[in-house]
Amino acid sequence: MKPGTKRIYLDQTHLRAHVTGIERITLDLFAPDRLAPHEIRPVTSGSLPGMIGQQQLGLPLRALRDRDTLFLFPGFPPGPLCAIAAERCLFYVHDTFLLDRPEDLSLKSRLYMSPSFARALRWCPNLFVNSRTTGAAVRAVCAPTARVALLRPSVRDAFGLDDLPGPAPYVPGAPLRMLAIGTIEPRKDYTAALALTAALNRAGMPAELHLVGRVGWGRHAFLDAPPPFLHRYGYLSDAELRDLAGSCHLLLSTSKAEGLGLPLLEVQHGGLPVVAPDAPVFREVLGTSGLLIRPEAPEAAAAALTAWIGGNGLARAAAASRDNIGRWNDAAAEDRARFQHFLAGESAAYAAPGATILA
Repeated sequence: MKPGTKRIYLDQTHLRAHVTGIERITLDLFAPDRLAPHEIRPVTSGSLPGMIGQQQLGLPLRALRDRDTLFLFPGFPPGPLCAIAAERCLFYVHDTFLLDRPEDLSLKSRLYMSPSFARALRWCPNLFVNSRTTGAAVRAVCAPTARVALLRPSVRDAFGLDDLPGPAPYVPGAPLRMLAIGTIEPRKDYTAALALTAALNRAGMPAELHLVGRVGWGRHAFLDAPPPFLHRYGYLSDAELRDLAGSCHLLLSTSKAEGLGLPLLEVQHGGLPVVAPDAPVFREVLGTSGLLIRPEAPEAAAAALTAWIGGNGLARAAAASRDNIGRWNDAAAEDRARFQHFLAGESAAYAAPGATILA
């Protein structure tokens, strides 16, 4: 191998047919061309048993056989036996949801992912995070000596929205078309999104919720008796989602926990305004480009949204959205350059003044 380059095993065992936020970050931020000139060896699996086997045994065995390599985990946490090569393991943390909200976890997550995640945070010395909010949460539970460094993902125009003039024109009295993107599971709190939509309709502002996402785990009563203002699409291709986004006025998120909230940034390529919960991660990601609400109070949230729209908030946010995605991607490019210096063995990569490392 060339001087300054490394062999890196890239754990892609979690990748499946349906690509969601974590998978998109794996495929984009850690694509082999983005990690060049290093030699990347993806580790994949075609089934759940295969994934477990690779994570628990296959990767640790590779670490024993090949002692000059790095191991990069951009999705699921490394198995406990990977601790034999702790100094060579790089773990990318998307959020601490597995520890923070056990009540919203599936049985599989509680039994398999959560214990592995908690152990990995204790033994892994190289932790990379997608936001300062995630970094602060990780720093609170990881080993005191661990490196916790920002590696924000550049957000590409995944849905081809860049050529859109902005959101669909809003006409008072016509339905406000709100887009929501994400797997239907408890933490996304679509019940709150539906309550907000209902409150808007009761207040005299016709509103619709257009929900894109496959059904995950959990019991969701609204699927049995969907309200008339709910339009469900299941999983859409990028092209199909582009067409739907172009017909909507804003993206609505009511998620109870995110480490980043990738779709919020992705739709900003098309100038789509974003409405999200008033929580640290959304303040960090959106800056002043969106409207922050309290989804647990639907009447108040509906009043805030109505006033925002009446005050020309949609038009202002449409312009601010594209500025915000530019700001985010500029910061992500700096993080990626520093990560490349780290991979090249430059010990000062996260020690220089201004380095994006969370002490």
